[in-house]
Amino acid sequence: MTLTRFAVLACLLAAFAARAPAQQDLRATLFTEADRALEQARAASADLLAPEAFVRGTESYSAAEADLARGRNMERIRNTLSQATRSFTEAREAAEIANVTLAAVIKTRADATNANASTFAAELWSKAGESFDSAARRLESGDIRGARSRADEAEALFRDAELTAIKAQYLSQTRALLAEADQARVSRLAPRTYEKARSLLAEAERELSNNRYDTDLPRSLAQQANYEARHAIYLAGLIDKLRGEDKTLEDVILSYEEPLSEISAAADKAAQLDKGIEPVVADLVAYIEGLREQAAQSERDLTDSRARVGDLEEEIRDLDQRLGGVSQERVALVQRLEAEERIREQFSAIENMFSRDEARVSREGNRMVIRLVGLTFPSGQDTVRPTYRPLLAKLKQAADVFPRSQITIEGHTDSYGGDENNLALSRRRAEALSAFLTNELQMPAARISAVGYGETQPIANNDTEQGRERNRRIDVIIEPQLEPAPSQ
Repeated sequence: MTLTRFAVLACLLAAFAARAPAQQDLRATLFTEADRALEQARAASADLLAPEAFVRGTESYSAAEADLARGRNMERIRNTLSQATRSFTEAREAAEIANVTLAAVIKTRADATNANASTFAAELWSKAGESFDSAARRLESGDIRGARSRADEAEALFRDAELTAIKAQYLSQTRALLAEADQARVSRLAPRTYEKARSLLAEAERELSNNRYDTDLPRSLAQQANYEARHAIYLAGLIDKLRGEDKTLEDVILSYEEPLSEISAAADKAAQLDKGIEPVVADLVAYIEGLREQAAQSERDLTDSRARVGDLEEEIRDLDQRLGGVSQERVALVQRLEAEERIREQFSAIENMFSRDEARVSREGNRMVIRLVGLTFPSGQDTVRPTYRPLLAKLKQAADVFPRSQITIEGHTDSYGGDENNLALSRRRAEALSAFLTNELQMPAARISAVGYGETQPIANNDTEQGRERNRRIDVIIEPQLEPAPSQ
């Protein structure tokens, strides 16, 4: 009896095991068209843009799956799947219409999504989502006027949610620091630094409100505000500590002069503070800038020297392997080396033409780079003022050291402002300088080209005012033409 039961159970299990693959094959056959329609509806975002038809489709689809699992009548399953396919197709078609009719609010929703509005502006996001869903349902039912009205509401809410989220991400840390400062009564002990932090925060908020998609400036302003808030908290703590100590004002000033004396000593300079710290600071800044320029030039010279040595060694090896014309080619090589030596001498002459306030001259291979630090433009403008004529006359003199040279004027900006605007502004400034040289100083136009690089080639940190000032520049590239080697 027991063996018989085991046999029956084994047969049932075998039958079930054989049935499972067969049922999977049957499902694949039955659901092919519905699965394709479901995939197309999802690709069209029908769940979002045509929710009613999409829900009808998913309900029919789920019912067909349940009927198949229970072994219901095949005809019933096919009819249910046909309903699902029709609903998914209807949802896809409605979604395609919505993509056109609701294009503006769809884009705004995507912008808010990218700003993580669902996290940082949850309430506004929820309200916007309700209006968006209502707009989609009204459009689906044929109420175009009602759909547009609710879409307008959703668009405004999504924009508010996006801006709120951006501000939360960029400004929340600053607000927290200022709240900490308020609790510590920093405004009483370090009022100037505290107000500077508040002012920077307000400016960052205004910039985000005016142009939320160019976040370079507000991000930098928020970082500056964070620094000033932390600085104010530090100053307030230091002032409070000094008040509790038995120190005179002279003691405080002397203690703050000591680090400056140590820095000067490290630079092999004596800090003469009898006229205040300003002359000492200016001297140290000039010393550091000089070291930086020397290091950069040394690096460029080393790279050039290595390249030239490698080229010359290769040529010498080649000459030593050849029998004919060796002396003539060695003469040509010597002539080229002499030409390069002349260029080095001419480079030194050009370097001595400009003061540090006018230009910084460097060499990159055989190219001369003249950075016109003494030429600036008012914000957003591209006019070369007549006051720069003496400086530009020196530039012409430098270019004429190499009469056959080609000259490229490069315009550069900092990272504030839109990328396209910065690119156009840098190009206009370079072209304005080119026009000044040709029209006012009679330089041949054929020798000069102008190009703008916008903010794409920074030479300093855009997060500091000093760095941004260095990035806003005009570079003039002079490319001498080496005398050709004698023909063989």
